[in-house]
Amino acid sequence: MSNHHPIHILIADDDEEDCAFVRKALGLACVSNDLHFVHDGEELMDYLRGRGRYAGSGLAPRPGLILLDIKMPKQDGFSCLAAIKSDESLRQIPVVMLTTSSAEEDIFRSYDLGVNSFVTKPVTFDGLVQAMRGLGQYWFEIVDLPA
Repeated sequence: MSNHHPIHILIADDDEEDCAFVRKALGLACVSNDLHFVHDGEELMDYLRGRGRYAGSGLAPRPGLILLDIKMPKQDGFSCLAAIKSDESLRQIPVVMLTTSSAEEDIFRSYDLGVNSFVTKPVTFDGLVQAMRGLGQYWFEIVDLPA
């Protein structure tokens, strides 16, 4: 799926198994965009700001969409979301909170901080494939994203 230019998806999740499931589900949902994974909040912010191992490396293409988990080590998803949405150079990147939480306070807090969508990870793999198909259709076929 494409929106006239390649859209890189950056997935921030500390659970390796969840990352593998998301990768497989996106493939089965025919979302063929380039995927990049980071496994904690500090690494996410280093990736986005070109710091640490991502400094001048070409390893960190600007994402067109970020899938962000709430519960991550070093810096949680809420603080990363707040940092992204308060940074003039990053705030236009759409962020989808993709998390196991369905707590109302997490949903409200995410939207208060500027999240573009909140998706609770389905409990079954088939549900995850359907969710990834819906995300792909919405973000890469329906809406226009900034280049």
